[in-house]
Amino acid sequence: MSNSPLTPGVVSGRLPAAVLAENFSDHEPPLDRHEARVAADRCYFCHDAPCMTACPTSIDIPLFIRQIATGTPEAAAKTILNQNILGGMCARVCPTETLCEEACVREAAEGKPVEIGRLQRFATDTLMAKGVHPFTRAKATGKTVAVVGAGPAGLACAHRLAMKGHDVVIFDPRPKAGGLNEYGIASYKSTNDFAAKEVDWLLKIGGIRIETGKALGRDVQLADLQKSHDAVFLGMGLAGVNALRAPGEDAPHVRNAVDFIAELRQQPDKGKLAIGRDVVVIGGGMTAVDAAVQSKLLGAENVTIVYRRGQEKMAASGYEQEHATSAGVRIVTHAAPVAVHGGEIEFAYTKDGAKGLEITSETFRLKADQVFKAIGQTLVGAPDGLKIDGGKIAVDAAGRTSVQGIWAGGDCATGGEDLTVTAVKEGRDAAEDIHAALTA
Repeated sequence: MSNSPLTPGVVSGRLPAAVLAENFSDHEPPLDRHEARVAADRCYFCHDAPCMTACPTSIDIPLFIRQIATGTPEAAAKTILNQNILGGMCARVCPTETLCEEACVREAAEGKPVEIGRLQRFATDTLMAKGVHPFTRAKATGKTVAVVGAGPAGLACAHRLAMKGHDVVIFDPRPKAGGLNEYGIASYKSTNDFAAKEVDWLLKIGGIRIETGKALGRDVQLADLQKSHDAVFLGMGLAGVNALRAPGEDAPHVRNAVDFIAELRQQPDKGKLAIGRDVVVIGGGMTAVDAAVQSKLLGAENVTIVYRRGQEKMAASGYEQEHATSAGVRIVTHAAPVAVHGGEIEFAYTKDGAKGLEITSETFRLKADQVFKAIGQTLVGAPDGLKIDGGKIAVDAAGRTSVQGIWAGGDCATGGEDLTVTAVKEGRDAAEDIHAALTA
């Protein structure tokens, strides 16, 4: 067990290797063929399926479930992937409990929806295991498109453009492609290097080249991309992290939760990861839950999520909140950080006032030898000349920015919720509009 020289309470090897392996195994084990057929038989195959309306990518859910029920999971996978080329990852990380499964008629009638997410995973995993790519490229158009960002939006955009016959080059600052799918998802949700395998499978369409270690504004310039390509799509996500604006937040034991999660994802030996005995996570979204639960899985004794508003306003779904508490995480609400004092962090209670959230004079402290900030991310390095709205690149419904020839989508752009499935939709739809513009 090794100690950090800066924060003595943060150590590695808190748990035996066998326990860590179990803790970070598949959170939702895949269905086998028999289980999938049984689960599929519960579907009513609604004509006006509310689950399909609730899906941001509009997958024909009744059709793919019927295809599983009739023993053709490969056909079901193509139905899914036609709308969502990252359907395998989305089956693992989508908040289905607040999307398709919440809308399921079975949920309304019985309180137990059809397991749409697990059925989607069964279908896509079955197809991918065969190494088959169900789509082929159209005749080459001679057009080239630059995509900035190899995350869900960029990959979805690139794949759809490649299908249309365009050549695509993706630029990404990180060493590996995948964006948040590779670096920002809890390890127990994406095991066995699935994100990287999905990218490799996606690239089988052909016509896509990925250049890693290339950051916009540092290694590649937007003006140069405009000159050398027929269109540009920006899908670089949000690289910045909001500040606590509390004295002491620059202490060595205060970290960004996204960096902690990325480190977890890239470290195959979880026993080498250092974790505190008393961990505090500040925030109320999925990143906060992922950081908190994984801290517990690494062996932290006391893990607390602290959120400034009420629990009902947390961005993390009720299902994820329950998952956190069942893992032993405590959730404290109506509290905002005001200062970091060595091994403690001070909070002030909050209340909803006439002018919004108000900080009260009543404070309390929590022991914390490790603090993770999960209070939202910000756009960094937005190119000059693009209209910005609410801290994001302004786009219309088709993903067009204020500059002709440039589209954007995913977390860096205005639009829907910051979800993998939403990013896929926006990348896919922008690609369709880019194709229309290039072939007009």
